[in-house]
Amino acid sequence: MRASAFVMIPLLLIMLLLDLYSWRGIRPLLAKMKRSIAKRLFGFLFWGISAIIFSGFIWFMAGIKNVKQSEAYVFVGYLVAAFAVFYIPKFVFIVFVFIKDIQLLIQLILKWFGGRKEKRVPQFNSERKMERSEFLYQMGLIVAAIPFASIVYGVTKGKFAYRVMREKISFPNLPKAFKGLKIVQISDMHLGSFNKKYEQIEKAVELINQQEPDLILFTGDIVNNFAEETEGWAPVLKKMKAKIGKFSVLGNHDYGDYSHWETPEEKAKNLAAIKHFHKEMGFRLLLNESETITIGDEEIALIGVENWGKPPFPQHGDLKQAHSKAEHQPFKILMSHDPSHWDAEVLPDSNIDITFAGHTHGMQFGVERAGIKWSPIQYKYPRWGGLYREGEQYLYVNRGFGYIGFPGRIGMPPEITLVELV
Repeated sequence: MRASAFVMIPLLLIMLLLDLYSWRGIRPLLAKMKRSIAKRLFGFLFWGISAIIFSGFIWFMAGIKNVKQSEAYVFVGYLVAAFAVFYIPKFVFIVFVFIKDIQLLIQLILKWFGGRKEKRVPQFNSERKMERSEFLYQMGLIVAAIPFASIVYGVTKGKFAYRVMREKISFPNLPKAFKGLKIVQISDMHLGSFNKKYEQIEKAVELINQQEPDLILFTGDIVNNFAEETEGWAPVLKKMKAKIGKFSVLGNHDYGDYSHWETPEEKAKNLAAIKHFHKEMGFRLLLNESETITIGDEEIALIGVENWGKPPFPQHGDLKQAHSKAEHQPFKILMSHDPSHWDAEVLPDSNIDITFAGHTHGMQFGVERAGIKWSPIQYKYPRWGGLYREGEQYLYVNRGFGYIGFPGRIGMPPEITLVELV
């Protein structure tokens, strides 16, 4: 895995500037510390941590050697986490340093252009000036501690703080035998990002089983890119239990499109292994096809399409083919990884009653409290999380079970969805 120097070199320069400017604000605070050992220790930690992160980015830029490609994703995750934990708070802190510098600059400009005499300029002793500077710097540290604590929580606890999101939806055309049907949806596991933390996922599996679902639907992205990420996970994931059945589709990451392959055959072998893993964990993988779900003498259709996304994401999905054998069914459920597919094809070209999607992760960051629902991902995906309705058709977008890139979640916990048809 190799990173472009056009991206990495500017990033390293920004990091260096952040360090230097942050240190400018920290030095006056250190000067008030009485113990020289504490001063040296803080300075060592400040620059030592920065040097380690710097070295990690340089190693990544040079190209990671002797590391499996799947493990490289984990390494990148640690880098992103380290940058977020130690540099985003610095962004906040230097705002206060910058405010102080602006104040000093304005004073100099007024003095220069106003032609003030020395006696007309209010005089403050150096100790008072230092106290005012320290106040701004201290406020900067306090405010910067908020993103620091949030990010630390997100990368340690937040990414495993699974929550169950519950919805009850009424459909007039739902066959009577299916009233009360409980559907659990999970999406976007990205198993390679978990770095073999089986015990954390076992807790999530127990939470899924506690919902006593009739159906479990997995809506894509079992891996980041490579079949080797699934090693060791089958015994954990096949413990998920559903009274009727477990079904799945592929997501954009499952096709191996985000890596270089020596031959097309190697890439095809990777995809075949990923498809086989769905069977290992007890899921029926739907590839542009439908399955009939029967209770008593009544039926509904469960349709699954391969990934269909707006460019640059691949469009392997074929809704017409998948829907062709289910047209006669009175009620239809669709699994489609990317929610943009709903607006592009499902709404205008089908009478599918409810669609389950994922893909967005809620960007693993956002606010959903006190009536506020916001995430940066909404500017790319207007339907990014939760339940949506147009006419008599519904879409539910799962906020994701796992994570990728940034190895954490802030204000956007991993989700297990429970939809009950009533």
